[in-house]
Amino acid sequence: MPNINIRIIAVGKIKEIFFKRGIEHYLIRLQPYYRVEIVELPEAKAGGERSFQEEKTLEEEAREIVKYARDDAHMIVLAVEGKKMTSEEFAFYLERLLVEGKSKVDFIIGGPLGLAKNLKKRGDLCLSLSDLTFPHRLVRLILLEQLYRCFKIMRGEPYHK
Repeated sequence: MPNINIRIIAVGKIKEIFFKRGIEHYLIRLQPYYRVEIVELPEAKAGGERSFQEEKTLEEEAREIVKYARDDAHMIVLAVEGKKMTSEEFAFYLERLLVEGKSKVDFIIGGPLGLAKNLKKRGDLCLSLSDLTFPHRLVRLILLEQLYRCFKIMRGEPYHK
């Protein structure tokens, strides 16, 4: 099975040691299956009138995200209002990308304010990991665990039950 080259572009720095350890744990487990690169972008500073500034902040973060997104990559944007999939459906989706010859995938994770609307529309897939709201730092860990689970499913190996 060919490897997928994954880039996770995420707004915000991971500071908590327990998140860092979990992320490192799954990065090690993913090495046989994926080449994973994490690009951490700084959060834009908001100020002034709340709703206007939040929109401006999201647009500023979106411009930075686009700088790191690869033109030849399949872009998956993570947002609570996105498409919901089971782990098996997500594994099938990734496997289909490989069959179609798409070996580069960029996952986009916003910061505390989420993502700009235009960035959500730009993605090839807007994916929701849950109806629940998670801190953006935790989403990285959940995504890495799900990627590991997907490859176990794709290879028919035990883990995903």
